[in-house]
This record gives sequence, C-alpha cells and structure tokens, in this order.
Amino acid sequence: MAGKYFEDLEVGMHFKHSAGRTVTEMDNVLFSSLTMNTQPLHVNEDFAANTEFGQRIVNGIFTLGLVVGLTVAELSEGTIIANLGYDKVVHPNPTFHNDTIYAETEVLEKRESKSRSNAGIVKFRHTGKKSDGTIVVQFERTAMFLKKGQRLDFLPKSESQSYDL
Repeated sequence: MAGKYFEDLEVGMHFKHSAGRTVTEMDNVLFSSLTMNTQPLHVNEDFAANTEFGQRIVNGIFTLGLVVGLTVAELSEGTIIANLGYDKVVHPNPTFHNDTIYAETEVLEKRESKSRSNAGIVKFRHTGKKSDGTIVVQFERTAMFLKKGQRLDFLPKSESQSYDL
C-alpha cells in the first residue's frame, strides 16, 4: 500500500507530490456539464474571450478535486477512512486549458480519533501549482486515517457510525 498511516504523518511534514496532470478542454467542459455549472466562463469560448481572461477558465472545483487526486498515491491510497472536510479554499489565480498542475502537501495537525480506536484525524494544507510555480488553489483538508496494523472495516449501514470532526 502506498498511502501513509496515521503514525507515518507528523506535523510539519511536507510532500512535493511527483504526479502532475495537464488539464484539457474536455476535462473542464465535461466536469462543468456533469455538475450543471453553466457559468459561461467555463463553457462558452465566445463569452470568455471578451473577459479579462481572454479565454475560458477551468472550473475551480475541478482544480480542487484534481489536487486532492494528485496526492492520493503518496498520501492516502488504501489508508484513508474518510475525508471529513475542506476549509479555507482560495483560488488566487485561474487555471486554463493545457496548464499542468502539481500538488504539495503540508501536515498541519494530527490527533487521535474520538470515535474510532483504529484511526486518527489529520489536517493538511494542499497547494496546487502550475508548472511555472503559480498557485491556482490552496485549501485545508481534514481526513481520518487508519493506524498501523488496523484494517478498514466496512460496517453494515444499520451499524455505521458518524465520524468525529
């Protein structure tokens, strides 16, 4: 398993994730369409060409999701129980079609879970950057991670419990 366990993560750790992803026009139009986002800045080239950007901009929620995805292989693959929340989301610069995005992560906080003895809660700051270093998204994410030697138990719906935040 490539993901980190709760014990592997320490406050102050910094990860520069190796994967990058070039955003395509299809990514943006499909995501905007699937999420019913009809903002012409995302889907109408004629409209967007007459704005300060001069072209369509990539849907910010897609950019946020992409940055989370870029962290999975090195951070949470197989070791995360749940994402618990996203905070302080900022998009200081737009993402455009054909921009390549990379991700960095800093561990901000960690604590034992109050609801599950096999898990801990970790807060991260994720930063998405273009290949030239321009920040396009930054946000905090709180997630529940497995502890070493524990396994992910999927409880039947009638026995499931909520997660502590």
